[in-house]
Formats: sequence, C-alpha cells, structure tokens
Amino acid sequence: MSTGPAATGTLGVGPHGRELAFQRRFAEPLETVWAAMTDSAQLVKWIGRWEGDPASGKVTFSMTAEGQDAPPEECEILQCSPPHSLTVQTGVGPALWHLRFELGHEDGLTTLLFAQRIGDDPLGSIGPGWEYYLDRLGAMLAGEDPAQVDWDDYYPALSEHYEQLGG
Repeated sequence: MSTGPAATGTLGVGPHGRELAFQRRFAEPLETVWAAMTDSAQLVKWIGRWEGDPASGKVTFSMTAEGQDAPPEECEILQCSPPHSLTVQTGVGPALWHLRFELGHEDGLTTLLFAQRIGDDPLGSIGPGWEYYLDRLGAMLAGEDPAQVDWDDYYPALSEHYEQLGG
C-alpha cells in the first residue's frame, strides 16, 4: 500500500531570513545535478525553462511544467558559484520569491539544499509545490519520466502539514 509522498520541508532561519528548506540526496555526480538545476535544456524536463543571458544578471523563467503557456517571469541572479550554489529572486512586490540552492557531496552522494525565503506566503501550497518539483527533478535524474510524478498526490495531501508548520 503506497502512502504517497512525504512532507520533508523544514522551517528555519537561513542566510536571508526565515525560510522553508528541503533536502534531497542523489546518486548522480554534483556536476550532473548542477546542470539539471541550471541548464535550460535540463530544467525544461522537470520544471521550466529560462531564456536570456545569465551573464547580464537576469533571465526570464517560465514554469512550463504548469503548462506550455505559462507566462515568463523576470528572474534576477543574486549569487552564482558553479557548481555549488545559486541564489535568485523572481516576481514583484509581495509576490517576490527569494530562492537558493546549495549542492554538496556526502557519503558518495550529491546533496541538495533548496530553500525559499518565507514571509507571509501561503505554506499550504508552497510546500507541496516544491516537494512536487523536487521529486520531478529526482525522477529525471534517475532516468524516469517526471510526468509520472502526479501533482494530485501532493496537493492537497501535504497542505495541512505545511499550514501547521507555518503556525
């Protein structure tokens, strides 16, 4: 009997304030995971695509996993240290999202810490959303079809956990 996906996110304080953080471990080399997180041709397989010149400090990002007609959003690159860390912000005003990830190596596995700075954001939808996307990333890295990861298994099933986490 399958229990469905687990809620793995934790609420804590990161370098930029209060954040919702997720950790994953992958058998693939660090450079492979970095490419999956930063190369548009890899990103499009599990979450979306970016367009533009990253050297300019800005790109546009479209979350195509939510449909091919997803509107692009400007994404500002705040910090990038290949192949270990990336910090970006996207959106405007109260919808501004500050996202970061860090890659490391531990016990022969690549570790991923993914975090979103949290203000008054609705954790009941944000938490399940990142669980869903990170599991799609894991499926892609494992050579599986990310489309087999079903959003309906995550939302609303994990919402209550994240609503309680946010207090």
